[in-house]
Amino acid sequence: MQKKTIVSLNKICKSFPVEMGGEQQVLFDITFDINAGEFVSIMGPSGSGKSTCMNIIGALDTPSSGIYKLYGKDVTNLDDDELAVVRNEYIGFVFQNFNLLSKRTVLDNVMLPLMYRGLSVTERINQAREMLHRVGLEKFETYLPTQLSGGMKQRVAIARALAGNPKLILADEPTGALDSKMGNEILKFFKKLNEEMGITIIMITHEFDIARYSNRLIHIRDGHITYDGKIPKDERGL
Repeated sequence: MQKKTIVSLNKICKSFPVEMGGEQQVLFDITFDINAGEFVSIMGPSGSGKSTCMNIIGALDTPSSGIYKLYGKDVTNLDDDELAVVRNEYIGFVFQNFNLLSKRTVLDNVMLPLMYRGLSVTERINQAREMLHRVGLEKFETYLPTQLSGGMKQRVAIARALAGNPKLILADEPTGALDSKMGNEILKFFKKLNEEMGITIIMITHEFDIARYSNRLIHIRDGHITYDGKIPKDERGL
């Protein structure tokens, strides 16, 4: 049985205005589909266009041309308010620097995405506690983020991303602020979420060793896709 397509980019181009006038194009005819249950890394060097691609996938920006469908919904030309609804409904975000509120408890941070779901306070608390249990931090709900290690902060961020039962998790350089040991733990946890729970994950990275935790690699250079397929044995295959 064919899996449902969650992300579909068709000939996506993106340009930005430059100071001297005119525009600079940073994405050129980007085309790929990502199906439910995939764990995909989008990799490229700095300035490759991977962050711009991520912003479009995450409904944080819109393309200059082309068609972007998220879970079958055409989101190409939505306005900012409509994009906000799409993000809240479909996507869980995990960022490099965690983006936790330092003066709010771990439980409060995980509850944040649920504030716009029409749930009662009790429902929000119960759902947030379930997510903390899922990431192994149920004993830390009253802690502040400043009392946690970097790896624990990232697990709180993952719990927050999962709280709204998103169709996919978009992880932007999720180990960038962690040492290698903690980073590997987080990557193994992403792999577990994907393999055991079937959660679709798109991870943005510039490091091949990190991309190897996924099952598929999309490599971008100078705004063009240069590779899309299984993880090669080493970077020479890109």
